[in-house]
Amino acid sequence: MSDFDLEFRNVTKTFGDVRAVDDATFQVRRGEFLSLLGPSGCGKTTSLRMIAGFERPTSGEIFLDGRPVGATPPYRRNVNTVFQHYALFPHKTVLDNVAFGLLMKRRPPAQIAERVDRMLALVELPGVGRRFPHQLSGGQQQRVALARALINEPTVLLLDEPLGALDLKVRRRMQQELKRIHREVGVTFVYVTHDQEEALTMSDRIAVMNHGRIEQLDTPSGIYERPATRFVAGFIGLTNLLRGVVEARHDRDVVVRLASGARLRAETADGAVPGAEVDVAIRPEKIQMTAVRPAAADNCLEGHVTNFVYQGAATEYQVTLADSPEVRVIVQNIGETWRAAVVPVGTRVYLCWSRGAGLILSDAAEAPQRDPEDDEAAAERVAWR
Repeated sequence: MSDFDLEFRNVTKTFGDVRAVDDATFQVRRGEFLSLLGPSGCGKTTSLRMIAGFERPTSGEIFLDGRPVGATPPYRRNVNTVFQHYALFPHKTVLDNVAFGLLMKRRPPAQIAERVDRMLALVELPGVGRRFPHQLSGGQQQRVALARALINEPTVLLLDEPLGALDLKVRRRMQQELKRIHREVGVTFVYVTHDQEEALTMSDRIAVMNHGRIEQLDTPSGIYERPATRFVAGFIGLTNLLRGVVEARHDRDVVVRLASGARLRAETADGAVPGAEVDVAIRPEKIQMTAVRPAAADNCLEGHVTNFVYQGAATEYQVTLADSPEVRVIVQNIGETWRAAVVPVGTRVYLCWSRGAGLILSDAAEAPQRDPEDDEAAAERVAWR
C-alpha cells in the first residue's frame, strides 16, 4: 500500500497551445490537508478536475492510493467533490441529499439511516433531515454538501473553493469546522482556493501555483516565513522587496548594497553570488519603526511617513525611503495609549529589522515564467470552441 493517497508525476495538461498545468509533480500523504493556492488561471482547478477524472492529463500520470487512474472514469474513482455552489438537489430533503450516494450503491436501508445520522451529527446538523435546501442558510447547505460527500468514505475529498459563496463571518466559522471535521474523519482533503488566509488557516501543506507550475510546496509557516520565489513572497501576505546587488557573502550571511548606497544583511538563497542582482524580502510586521536611529542595527533605513491606515488591531504605515521605494510597516495597536503613538504624515523615521527577518530572493531561484496570460481562462475558451 502506498504512503500517499494522491500523487502527480510530471503531469501536464494542455488545451491547444495553452498549458493549464505544466509538469506538476507532488505527493499528498494519507490523511493530509493540502491546499492548491494561487490566482485565477494558475491551474489549480484544472488539477482538481484531473484528480476527479473530468479531465485527462496530456502527459504524466496521476495515482490514487498507489494506483494509476489515467484511464479510470470518474464514477470508478474513490473521490468525491464539494463545490462552491453546493450542488444539492433542490427537490430532495436533507436526508435524501446526504443518502444519495449510498442509495445509488443500493446499501441496506438500516445502514443508510445509521450513516446519514452519523454524518449529520458530524457536521452538527442533527434534526434538519426533513428540511429542503431552500430552508437552510448558506453555511448549513455547505455542511449538507460536505456530509453527502463524506458518507461514501472517499480516499480523497476534493473541495473546489467551497466557502467562496459565504459571507466573511460564516466563512471563518466554516474554516474552523472544516478543520475539525478533517481531524475527526481522517480523510485526505485537497482544497482549491485563491484565498491565502484560508489556505494558511486550514492546511497542513500548501502548493502555491502560478501559470500552471508549482512554485513552492511547504507548510503554511514555511510558505510565509521562507518564500522560495518573488511570486510566492508577493502573493502570500504583504512583502516589501528591496532591490540591490550582492556585495559580499559569508556562508549564509549576505551583504546587499541598495541603489542609495545603504547596506543590508540577510540570509542567502541559491544564486546570491557577489555581483548578482537580488531582492531583500521583509514582512511589514517584522520592521521596527523608530524616531531615533539605533546605535547598533544590522539593517536600518531612513525615510518619512507618507500615509497611514488604521486597521483596528494594527496601523499600517507607508514610508518612502531616500531612493524612492515605498515600504509598508505594520505596527500593533497595543493597550489604551495607541493614539498617542500614531506617527503623523511627514515624520522622519528609521526602519530597522534583524538580519534573520530579511530573506534574499535571487533571479536564479525563480521558476521559469511564460507569457502572463490567464492560462486557465484561455484554456476554457479553447475547450468551448
